[in-house]
Amino acid sequence: MRSGPSQAALFIALVLSLDVVYAQRGGRGAPAAPPTPRAAALFDLSGQWVSLITEDWRHRQFTPAKGDYAPLPLSPAARKIADNWDPAKDEASGEQCKAYGAAGLMRLATRIRIAWQDDNTLKLEADAGTQTRMIYFGAAQGSGGDWQGLSSAMWDSPRAPFAGRGGGPSSGGSLKVVTTRMRPGYLRKNGVPYGANAVLTEYFDRFDVPSGDSLLVVTSELVDTENLMTPYWTSQQFKRENGTTGWNPTPCAAR
Repeated sequence: MRSGPSQAALFIALVLSLDVVYAQRGGRGAPAAPPTPRAAALFDLSGQWVSLITEDWRHRQFTPAKGDYAPLPLSPAARKIADNWDPAKDEASGEQCKAYGAAGLMRLATRIRIAWQDDNTLKLEADAGTQTRMIYFGAAQGSGGDWQGLSSAMWDSPRAPFAGRGGGPSSGGSLKVVTTRMRPGYLRKNGVPYGANAVLTEYFDRFDVPSGDSLLVVTSELVDTENLMTPYWTSQQFKRENGTTGWNPTPCAAR
């Protein structure tokens, strides 16, 4: 006589049937969608921020004199370009925004506004030069070739890619932004060049200090083998402002 199914076989059949029911009802068998970059944000970048010119003051607050490019690691070709800088020529050719591209903009004395354009896109506006930069999580959208290039972002866990850099105490991580396909521009307003193949990597960190202020630190690495002998590192600081007072969009200036 054939024996009936064992208790173990009946239990397995019951579990499999329940899995089918849960899957059909969107239960255990249907994994939840991952959070959007906005929902997964490590800290809040939104609002208006003003640059704090705490170092390299004479190169950032004013237009340096021709030939003043120390201590930049310029190649011989880049030195030649900088030594022949002519702001009148830039104005005549409609290129007075060369110093306001992504690789130089954050070093200027400026205010910036950061806001979510949608759940996957940040918009960064600067009143200096009236520039707007879109920062996309995942693949950047567009073909590039303008002053701000193509910026692709991700939330990055703290691992200090640059010596001395750490995640802000309020975040435990950074916003990492990689920008490529920039229109050739100036690292400094006095004609120090960067090229179309330059790659800009930035880490945005927020620090909430005991005084109640919030600071934004943007650590940058620019790799440009055409114009720089080594990668060029900088760190820019911004203070969060309450409200919109002080916002003053101004056109690009070559001088």
